[in-house]
Order: sequence, then C-alpha cells, then structure tokens
Amino acid sequence: MSKILVTGGLGFIGSHTVVELQNAGFKVIIIDNLSNATENVLNGITAITSITPEFENLDLKNKEQTKTFFKKHQDIVGVIHFAAYKAVGESVKSPLTYYENNVNSLVYVLQELNKKAVSHFIFSSSCTVYGQADSMPITELAPTKPAESPYGNTKKIGEAIIEDLTKSNANFKAIALRYFNPIGAHQSSKIGELPIGVPLNLVPYITQTAAGKREQLSVFGDNYPTPDGTCIRDYIHVVDLAKAHVIALQRLLENKNDTNFEIFNLGTGKGSSVLEVIQSFERVSNQKLNYKIVDRRDGDVVEAYANTTKANTVLGWKAKLSLDDAMLSAWKWEQTL
Repeated sequence: MSKILVTGGLGFIGSHTVVELQNAGFKVIIIDNLSNATENVLNGITAITSITPEFENLDLKNKEQTKTFFKKHQDIVGVIHFAAYKAVGESVKSPLTYYENNVNSLVYVLQELNKKAVSHFIFSSSCTVYGQADSMPITELAPTKPAESPYGNTKKIGEAIIEDLTKSNANFKAIALRYFNPIGAHQSSKIGELPIGVPLNLVPYITQTAAGKREQLSVFGDNYPTPDGTCIRDYIHVVDLAKAHVIALQRLLENKNDTNFEIFNLGTGKGSSVLEVIQSFERVSNQKLNYKIVDRRDGDVVEAYANTTKANTVLGWKAKLSLDDAMLSAWKWEQTL
C-alpha cells in the first residue's frame, strides 16, 4: 500500500480526505499540532473506515523535528499539505504569526521532499488568490489579485514557492487545488467542522445559532449588487472536495499530469447567496433561524464562484452533492456535539 502523509490531517478538510484516502486503499500517516483540532477526530476516522491512521503530534514550524520525521518515514510516496492557519480576520491582526506558520512549515516540508528521488505534492490552496475577480465564473486563467489578507497572501506565496521548486527539480510534481467554500460533514456524522471558539465561517455559525449556542446570526449587508443583496459564494460539500484530493494524487502517482505544476478550481460551479444558504438550512432542518441584517464587513468580495470545466474534464472529477445535502449533513453533525 502506498503511504501518504496528510499534514493537518485532523482538521476539517484533512480528516475527510484521510477517510477517502483510506477508502481508496492508501496507507495514511497524519501530522497535526492540534492547534485547531483534537485527537478525538482519529476516533471518528476509525469509526468510518475501520482503520486507525498513524498519527504524530508534530509542529512543522520546527525544522529539526520535521527533518527527523522524514528520515524516519522514508517510504512516503505523496504528501497532501493542509497544515496552515486559516482565519482571515486573525491573519490581519497577527500577520507575522501567519507568515511564520503557513510559509515556514511549507518550506521545511518541501526541503525534505526535495531530497527524494521523486515527490508528489498536493497543496491546499484557495479561491482567495483571485480576490474580486473581473468576471464570473472564475477560471484558472483568471489573474490572481493582491491578497485581501495575510492569510490569502500565504496561499499566493505558497503556490509561487511550489511552482519555483517544480522548475528547479524535474522530479518534484505538484498540484494546487483552489477551493471555494467547503461546508457540510461526513454522512455518518462521525466527523465534521469543529471550530474552536466562535465560528468564522457561515455554516457552523448557522448550525450553532439553530442549536442555541449562539444567540443570533449576523448577515453582513443586503445591498450588494446581487439578486437578493447578499454576497454570493460557491459552497462545496467537504466530501466532494476530499474525493478530489484523492483523484489529484492518483493523477500524479500515475504520471498523468501534463506539467509538473498544475492548478485546479474546486467548486460546484454555482453561486449561492447568504440568504439562499439560510433558506436551504431552514428547509432541510425545519428550523426557523434567528438572523438579522447588519452593516457590510470590510474585505468581503461581492461574489465568487468557480468555473469547474478543467477539474471536470482533466481530473474527471465533479461535485455531486447539493447545497441541501451539505446543510443537512452539517445540521446532523451539529446535533452530535
């Protein structure tokens, strides 16, 4: 069995990807420093797949520990790199913390992979690199814009570092997956999104409000130039997203990549407004949500949704689960907490 390293593998997207990797027959080892996850997630992964992945509590900012890890695990054939801080607002307040964590840890992992005869690397990137795109839907050829936040900038810098490495080392192959807005939970309700503290994403705030953990949901602005005045995003079910990582990894392992650095958008190809997400939740949960319209938030783009033609045709991957599927799975997961 091919051994795959998943960094940040106990996080929201990481844990769902570990499940899909194990279901596809890969042997998985997880690195996580538990800064935004708990070791209990391992129990959920095991309950779903009947396999407990190997786990090391390790901070990839520690260069020596990272070196030691790779010396010990020389049989790793591919890496899926999720480990990063991801809160936009927090990154604005603490930019150096974000650059140190997101950039240094990436570089230290790549330095070790650069020593190997052949390396296969999947990078967890983001549609934030597009900023407010000039036209919708957004294709991979859309220009990247100056980042709205240090978090977004670390994704742009990360992609540039990886691309430079693929140019200098012909044996290093990488794919950057630019996600739109991952939501939902595994259908088993054994793993899902588990924000530590106040949720910064819309869907966990919705489910926590409905569950009585939050008093009210704030909808930031209803005067945007959109059909209902609220911002539009492309919400993709995390299980669909996780499956794309496995397909991208297999593409590299089977030498099907066209170039040593490829980029794919991952989304549904459809934009949904904040009010449409709320309506979907109310429909599937039979709950009336307590929300109010408040002032716009700085830095929010009006709309962002993906053109997924490249992922559909080149990767042979397509999002299959609907917004209602995602909202129902998120609500079922919330009720287990």
